[in-house]
Amino acid sequence: MQIALSVLGGLGLFLYGMNKISENLQKSAGNQLRNIIQALTKNTFMSILVGGFVTMLLQSSSGTSVMVVSFVNAGLMNLTQAVGVLMGANIGTTFTSQLIAFNVSEYAPFLVILGVAISLTTKKEQVKNIADVLTGVGILFIGMDMMGNGLKVLSEFPQFGEMMVRLNNPVLGVLLGFGFTAAVQSSSASVGLLQALGTGGLINMTRAFPILIGSNMGTTTTGMISSIGANKNAKKTAYLNLLINMIGGIIFILILQGPIERVVVAASPDNISRQIANSHTLFNVIAMAIQVPFIKYLVGFVNRVVPDDEEVVETATMFLDDRLAEKTPAIAIGQVNKEVVHMIEVILESLYQAKEAIFSVDLSLIKELEAREELINTLDEEITNYLLDLSNNVLSDEQHSIVNRLMYIVNDLERIGDHIDNLKEITEVLGENDLRFTESSLAGLTEMFDQSTEMVEKIKDSLEYSDRNMAYDIIEMERNINQLEKQNKEAHLEQINKKEVNLDAGINFLEAISNLERLSDHAFNIATHILNTFPK
Repeated sequence: MQIALSVLGGLGLFLYGMNKISENLQKSAGNQLRNIIQALTKNTFMSILVGGFVTMLLQSSSGTSVMVVSFVNAGLMNLTQAVGVLMGANIGTTFTSQLIAFNVSEYAPFLVILGVAISLTTKKEQVKNIADVLTGVGILFIGMDMMGNGLKVLSEFPQFGEMMVRLNNPVLGVLLGFGFTAAVQSSSASVGLLQALGTGGLINMTRAFPILIGSNMGTTTTGMISSIGANKNAKKTAYLNLLINMIGGIIFILILQGPIERVVVAASPDNISRQIANSHTLFNVIAMAIQVPFIKYLVGFVNRVVPDDEEVVETATMFLDDRLAEKTPAIAIGQVNKEVVHMIEVILESLYQAKEAIFSVDLSLIKELEAREELINTLDEEITNYLLDLSNNVLSDEQHSIVNRLMYIVNDLERIGDHIDNLKEITEVLGENDLRFTESSLAGLTEMFDQSTEMVEKIKDSLEYSDRNMAYDIIEMERNINQLEKQNKEAHLEQINKKEVNLDAGINFLEAISNLERLSDHAFNIATHILNTFPK
């Protein structure tokens, strides 16, 4: 019982420490993380670097694989790019085992004390995040020490010795590594436990190597699970992840285990923890190097194996994925920004069509406008719900602030959609009652429509390119529209008083310019949120 408590308690602290490191690295480097992903190109080498670096930040190749599945699902990454990132993720995850091999457990309490002290005394969020990373590293090593102490006692039990003898069969070792990693959803935890066994003298490299390979395969189960309910390309990504790990594992078990084992033992003869860490790194680097020239064939094989006729539940949103919100909230925020841009594109289409409908009094356009208004409302609901879920994840103060502002922006966009819907209703009234605006009224309305449309276009570009200057332009344009509405209103009221225009048509004209003015007010609100969101 005491052994189980020590091993499981140590494993719990190890996983908690890893999670704390990951959370605070993400909070510290969230914006940079989004920029790195956005910089991804068709260059395979760049994809591998991105995968490795992101995995070091996330402290989880499983997290990276979930992220890649989500990106492919959203159409932001193709399968060739995905393979490169997944190969890089396999290399990046070895960072943890290399860190563990330094065996600084005796300094772990000091790291926790230092991290907590800095975290409690600093007011700077960035410094607090780094301090919490130190605390996480300390807790990770305390967990490793607890596991090691618990496992050492196992050597006294003959049953454990018999089990170790069975691991001379490499197939059993692979299955053990696969099963444990699939259960805890962390290859770093599996390798860490393996290093604790090695440090306690309970396992040698010959027995450890197959377990190491099995743990690499087991980490692919997270991506497989995350692909459930995703589109066919996302499923292909998960299968590709499994394929490249299986191919690498088979090559090493059949051909390269012996040579690599001799190299790592010779390099660190008295440090089995370092031998395991180096084997982990060399396995993933060599497996990547062997398979890179054959990426297009791997993609082609999966394209043939995975069927293309599966049905996927459609949503109004194009870029949102719950898996990203849970695993990489910093990247999820960037995806929300893309979705907001998509919502603005739909609004612009409605605005262009509303102008066409009201000028030509074309009632055949009404159904299209109604369908688009329904889409805008659905986008509003789905994006807002996603942001609410996202706000419940671990975010930095800056990220929380961005999430809140995005909520305000989406709300204002939905209100813009409502005003376009009002313009549609004015068109219906004109058509049903055979009313028309005068030439002078249409001239004034044209100017206001053009200004309003340009404001919404600038909102889109400002959000898409993080351009503060366009936000300032929107604020200035809103003042112009206020003045235009005032001028058109005064002129039209004078025409009504002189009976130069039809009264009903005149009232509808005043409603139309009022809706365009209120539309510009919401554009103004969005511009102020943009200025508060993007740094100077």
